[in-house]
Amino acid sequence: MTRPSVRVRRAVAGDEREILRMIVALATFERAGEAVEATEESLAALMFGDDPNVFADIAEVDGRAVGLAVWFLNFSTWTGRHGVYLEDLFVDPDARRQGVAQALFGALAQEAARRGCARIDCAVLDWNRSAMDFYESLGARRSEGWQPWRLDGAALAALAAG
Repeated sequence: MTRPSVRVRRAVAGDEREILRMIVALATFERAGEAVEATEESLAALMFGDDPNVFADIAEVDGRAVGLAVWFLNFSTWTGRHGVYLEDLFVDPDARRQGVAQALFGALAQEAARRGCARIDCAVLDWNRSAMDFYESLGARRSEGWQPWRLDGAALAALAAG
């Protein structure tokens, strides 16, 4: 069986519905579908407004959106260079194992190289062994010694209020 041809392109205004569809599908896969607060309008403002700070690449097979990479730039003080933070990588279940994720990650690596970025970072849920195996197959490694931390919700509001 031959693999379908995968085309990766930067998301543009008008893609918000497909982006949101895949965000909800990913959140559902990650057992948190009810946590999605994003809307087509919020995605449009943040991704396609005057000063976008978050970007998305869409993978298509036969003109149908089947995969998504949402990313933004971060910064390493140690290297003095930007990096890319891959927030979400998603492939529709019926398009998995067809090279879609690899095409998305390859396009992201090309973007990182074009921008002179030092690295690509991402987080993987501790139970998602297939994602870990995929990243390892690309040559990625687990960041030892670093733990993710988050300040949000009431604690963030309280700190901001002083």
